Amino acid sequence: MSEPFILAGQEVLPGTNTIIDVPLPDLYTHSSLSMPVQVIRGKQEGPILFVSAAVHGDEINGVEIIRRLVKSKSLSRMKGTLITVPIVNVYGFLNQSRYLPDRRDLNRCFPGSVKGSLAARLAKLFMTEVVQQCTHGIDLHTAAIHRDNLPQIRADLSNQVTEQMALAFNAPVVVNSGLIEGSLRYACSTEKNLPIIVYEAGEALRFDEFSIRAGVKGILSVMQSIGMLTPPKRKTKKKAPEPFVARSTLWVRAPQSGIFRMTVSMGKHVFEGDLLGAVATPYGEDGKETDIISPISGIIIGRTNLPLVSEGEALFHIARFTRPKDVVDNLEAFQLDLDPASDEAPPEDLPII
Repeated sequence: MSEPFILAGQEVLPGTNTIIDVPLPDLYTHSSLSMPVQVIRGKQEGPILFVSAAVHGDEINGVEIIRRLVKSKSLSRMKGTLITVPIVNVYGFLNQSRYLPDRRDLNRCFPGSVKGSLAARLAKLFMTEVVQQCTHGIDLHTAAIHRDNLPQIRADLSNQVTEQMALAFNAPVVVNSGLIEGSLRYACSTEKNLPIIVYEAGEALRFDEFSIRAGVKGILSVMQSIGMLTPPKRKTKKKAPEPFVARSTLWVRAPQSGIFRMTVSMGKHVFEGDLLGAVATPYGEDGKETDIISPISGIIIGRTNLPLVSEGEALFHIARFTRPKDVVDNLEAFQLDLDPASDEAPPEDLPII
């Protein structure tokens, strides 16, 4: 007999798919609000995985990733339980904002408190109703507004199971990232010793088909690695590109305020001393212009998309690798594999252009 699975007071039976509306504090208009949580239970026991998105309310790529994930035919043969929360920060999502109405960052308020701020209460609710039920976690993020991230996994690789999940996701880049106090990843690791990875890809308030497809494929791959799914039988199995772990990363910041002109693209292999762009004042010949020079050799894994910058603002995120040329080759193969035009069969969802 399977153990009873109860979320927000509602039991979910084996072999069922249920959406549960977890009550949240009302809006100030006295309108009621809830956080929809979808629970998909396999007929057999197994790991319990949560997949969350929109902890920052404007990071919407993960919402579409989860929408496609729960439609996947692969889940019909799933063992264990999948809990998906496409919109954790419902308040921010409604306002197209990263933050909650009190301007707090939810991802700095975990594990939360039942007597704290609105953000702390939402964090505590998520920990109690979702995280406490689970054995593994995947949290989906994008870069902030006007910024872009190459698809990448961030994880504490000192945990063996976490490392297994990070590599199984098969993102082109894995960043060995320390835990930030107050984050969901920190709370899962310290409060419950729950292995969790963060998928970062794309830009806030924008859909990116490449990042979405990579996210769905990566989650299903992780589910295979932890025993929730059996890999499909194929006559010829194409070997997945090998993910590369960054040795370290560095932010390149604006030396002055002004108009930023970028000369390198996302995923580009740059060398120490390469020209990355320039920042100039908007006054023509009399204005001051400063070149942006790469201080290290590595791969561009994040960048700003806004040409209006202030002094000290982050322009590029560069990751160091032992074999950067191999990373670029891997990224090209990764992009080709996820190109909708390369699909042998029509995708279940029309690509977002």
